[in-house]
Amino acid sequence: MKQCWRWFGPHDTIDLNDLHQVGVEGIVTALHHIAPGMPWTEDDIAKRQEMLSSAGFAWDVVESLPVSEEIKTQGPETRQHLEHYKSSLTALAKRGIKTVCYNFMPILDWTRTSLRAPQPHGGNAMLFRLLDFAVFDLHILARNSAPEDYSAAMREAARAQFQTMSGAERLSLQRNIIAGLPGANDTWSLPDVAARLGTYDGISADKLRAHLVDFLAEVAPVAQNLGLRLCCHPDDPPFGLLGLPRVMSTTDDYAETLAAVDVAANGATLCTGSLGVRSDFDAPEFVERLGPRIHFVHLRNTKRLGGEPNQPDFFEAAHLEGDTDMVATIRALMQEQAQRKDVGRSDWQIPMRPDHGQELLYDREAGSMPGYPLIGRMRGLAELRGIMAACAG
Repeated sequence: MKQCWRWFGPHDTIDLNDLHQVGVEGIVTALHHIAPGMPWTEDDIAKRQEMLSSAGFAWDVVESLPVSEEIKTQGPETRQHLEHYKSSLTALAKRGIKTVCYNFMPILDWTRTSLRAPQPHGGNAMLFRLLDFAVFDLHILARNSAPEDYSAAMREAARAQFQTMSGAERLSLQRNIIAGLPGANDTWSLPDVAARLGTYDGISADKLRAHLVDFLAEVAPVAQNLGLRLCCHPDDPPFGLLGLPRVMSTTDDYAETLAAVDVAANGATLCTGSLGVRSDFDAPEFVERLGPRIHFVHLRNTKRLGGEPNQPDFFEAAHLEGDTDMVATIRALMQEQAQRKDVGRSDWQIPMRPDHGQELLYDREAGSMPGYPLIGRMRGLAELRGIMAACAG
């Protein structure tokens, strides 16, 4: 697999030139300064490519070309936003970029309740704890229907925890959840979230899935004609939050969506960490079922900590130490690559990146973006590289 690295642009805390020392082969980035729903121009794309090429890299994967909330809810500006999305795909194709990742999570993008939870080895890791989220939902956002989503015991525990928290602790929790983690499509305020929730009134899981299929029916044929590969990132975490449905949380969700718009350009981003939060997820089986449609891979690991069976607490484990069998997963992906090569696919090599590292050593004082430290990801890439070398031997 092609060993890529996510870089967030000029404001990233990591210098592009340093990534040659890490052994990085390609860059995953996006134009985060352009609002969701607005078009990307060839000029915008070329400027980012020039920045990368001056450091000796190419732009291998777009992550993400965001799908706007307007498209997800099919609001009044949906048609304009779809046209902007298609024009952005055209501009990317003209600049030679082939792989475009996106997600279809409503309102909240990837969500954690603690950004730097101390670990026994002395480093830090990101953490999701349902009780903390319930505190936010019930007492900070104070969503009207929130009590219906939690057990009596959880509601009481959340009330007790909220009462013991200082104002600073409450604000920190709020920011962790809604201020926008690195790569998130939007940065929200509390009133923004409350207002956005109303736009999902009457949107069930089936309806949101239908909106996703409608979106793909519009853009996937365009991508196919342009020679692009679209790949949907799974829900993170893979269960509903704020009473909202999530529709890309299982292998079956992917199988259904890929079959609904059955063109090669409509593909998957396999994120082993997001999907691996579910106890019923089998990463090698995902590859066996959907391998030809996997266009991009995030290799990271999560460890469940118990809690509610369908909404478990979890933390970002070291890449080889979580609940996902990373050796078996990489072996399956390498076999998929070999099959592609045998049938002559030009896109036989799958781009991957080491996702979400723990903060280790120098990372702890470096001020790195949550989930994206240098040394933690470098350790992860080295470990993943070793597995790939062993599987290729």
